[in-house]
Amino acid sequence: MRLRIVLALATTAALASPAVAQADFGHVVGPGESLTSIAATDGLSVAALAAANNLATNAELIAGSVVEIPPRGRSSSASGSGRLASTREYVVRPGDTLSGIAAGAGVSVSYLADLNRIKVNALLLAGSTLTVPGAAQVTASALQPSSATAADGSSGGPPYPTPERVTASQVEQVAIANDVSPSLAAAIAWQESGFNNDFVSSADARGVMQILPTTWAWIQGTLTAGTPLAPASAIDNVRGGVLLLRSLLNSTDGDPALAVAGYVQGLSSVDRNGMFPATQQYVDSVLALRERFGGP
Repeated sequence: MRLRIVLALATTAALASPAVAQADFGHVVGPGESLTSIAATDGLSVAALAAANNLATNAELIAGSVVEIPPRGRSSSASGSGRLASTREYVVRPGDTLSGIAAGAGVSVSYLADLNRIKVNALLLAGSTLTVPGAAQVTASALQPSSATAADGSSGGPPYPTPERVTASQVEQVAIANDVSPSLAAAIAWQESGFNNDFVSSADARGVMQILPTTWAWIQGTLTAGTPLAPASAIDNVRGGVLLLRSLLNSTDGDPALAVAGYVQGLSSVDRNGMFPATQQYVDSVLALRERFGGP
């Protein structure tokens, strides 16, 4: 999500929060610190600090993790009386997660779940609706596909988004060819983009598997075994993500939960800090989706 400490091992979009781009700085959590103590030190409300980090207001912090400090004066729509002045309906799209929608709305996952009377780890069905804060532009760039292509050079380097979609079968075939569980690869591809190679996150992760340009370069130089990836190919975007997943599975003794956590948070960060709450939600969602694609 926000904490792409090891760029080569972090690729997600759905969990990228726009609060990061607007943060003043990141605060490394010390032993015994809490959202309350950090908020008091930085002149913020606990609700505003929690919302900026996609956390519940009573969330426990892990020493060594990083909390993003939003600009002072930035208010959270979940603060104050706990009621929103206005709300609107958001239509769930393929690949959406509750955490991603909450980030786009500027509220915590628990607040959005409470607002809609669902569990924080609920799977969202494409086409269903959620109630979100009326003032938040949830359908803006943080959750909207881009049609930038290699032809105009506006993407700033590969991989390039293209107006292509792949099928579950195509993802599974690439996974099988690279000795990766086809259901796990398909679950990540659906979670990340809904199989849409035109999808670009607010963190600039791109394509079906939501790969950052820096991660793409690392994959090209480290994992392709001399067969380069085509930067404007949806199938090669899948192949790049599958090669990364294969590397993560090798590094975690085949543990799918840890590999998925490494895909979104960065494996070294997971090793140091454990899974952050948003990472755990992402992992739970992917593993549940894996069942839908016929895997264990």
